[in-house]
Amino acid sequence: MALIELPSPNFNERTSPPDMVVVHYTGMRTAKDALDRLCDPVAKVSSHYCIDEDGSVYRLVAEERRAWHAGVSFWKGATDINGLSIGIEIVNPGHEFGYRDFPSAQVDAAIGLLDDIRSRWDIADSRILGHSDVAPGRKQDPGERFPWETLADHGHGVWVNPTLPPEGVMGPPLTIGDTGPGVFALQGALGKLGYDLLPGGPFDVETATIVRAFQRHWVPAVIGTPDECRADALTRVRLMAVLRHVTLMEA
Repeated sequence: MALIELPSPNFNERTSPPDMVVVHYTGMRTAKDALDRLCDPVAKVSSHYCIDEDGSVYRLVAEERRAWHAGVSFWKGATDINGLSIGIEIVNPGHEFGYRDFPSAQVDAAIGLLDDIRSRWDIADSRILGHSDVAPGRKQDPGERFPWETLADHGHGVWVNPTLPPEGVMGPPLTIGDTGPGVFALQGALGKLGYDLLPGGPFDVETATIVRAFQRHWVPAVIGTPDECRADALTRVRLMAVLRHVTLMEA
């Protein structure tokens, strides 16, 4: 790939090869603002790559080094996500400054970059994630507009389109305050997929936060507000289908 070299001083040494990719949006008004911050030693943040809206790809930190992009995060029991991952920032103003669709040139560049990265490292589709997946209580990027299905169509990541059961089979949506076997199964499936959630107790704020993170990645059409979070039939069926797919892949 044609890369624009823009070295950031914000990195340290890895202790193991990367086996994960974490996708972010920059969440700043302009690409220049984001690149300046990613290269600012005072900010102490960075990523390996940044993709502008016109498809330009900047390399900020060598893949062999540990960039500082994930912060406090978790996936499948691991907490040093920076040490396990390659971070890709996608230029987009984000929810604070006018969240918008990702241009096709930018998406094409992301696909090409993933092709390139995965030619060097053993990164499973199930470990191509969003920042909101590994830090659902703090982050919502790259957000519900990010085209995860398109990436999966080009061989990167997991996407499934399960058939919904007949109406009424799944029962009513689960929401805050609900208890019972359905909530236990929902929490257990989310935790098994990788989120920091153990089954037990009611559908509480923590559960809602992680349900919304799952929806933001895999069911963006139904994501609600924190107070109105609902795990509807599509969410639960897609969760089980994603989990089944990932389990088979990782067996």
